[in-house]
Amino acid sequence: MAEAKEGSIRYKLDSSKSRFVVKAFATGLLSSLGHNPTIAIRTFTGEAQFSPGTLTGASLRVTAQADSMQVTDDVSDKDRREIERQIQEDVLETSRYPQITFETTESSVEKVFEGQYRAKLSGKLNLHGVTRDLTIIAQVKAGEDTMRANGEFSISQKDYGIKQVTALGGSIKLKDELKFSFDLVGHREG
Repeated sequence: MAEAKEGSIRYKLDSSKSRFVVKAFATGLLSSLGHNPTIAIRTFTGEAQFSPGTLTGASLRVTAQADSMQVTDDVSDKDRREIERQIQEDVLETSRYPQITFETTESSVEKVFEGQYRAKLSGKLNLHGVTRDLTIIAQVKAGEDTMRANGEFSISQKDYGIKQVTALGGSIKLKDELKFSFDLVGHREG
């Protein structure tokens, strides 16, 4: 991210106080036996930057460690280890593509209430070695020392060259669409 623009505030994301999850959905002949895993992205860093009071020039940069994804559902330890192994080795190929990044290229912001905004952040998502345009809508609460942004977005695994996970000879597989939700907390730098 570029140097802070005159009059703007930079907030460093705090992954320990934030939540960033992805939800996948089972499909196929035996999908009722399948599992719709919820996976938390545990390790990520980033910055949000904008002018206070207006969010003019809003920008966001997030870098997630692909191997930090953990299943949060109530499943056996054996199933958890196998799902996480598949995510890291077969799906995301984390040894080849260790990071997932998003960085805004443009933004528009609408004030909802004092200190609360609706932001449309358009940017580039790099996942599994593929970079594509992505637009995210976020609700943002901004203060002098802290900011909080939450929202949801979806992606297609095919768009990023990600192979779909299957089980039981293809009778159970995950749908192409993945749904992400986030609640990011940032603290003012400097």
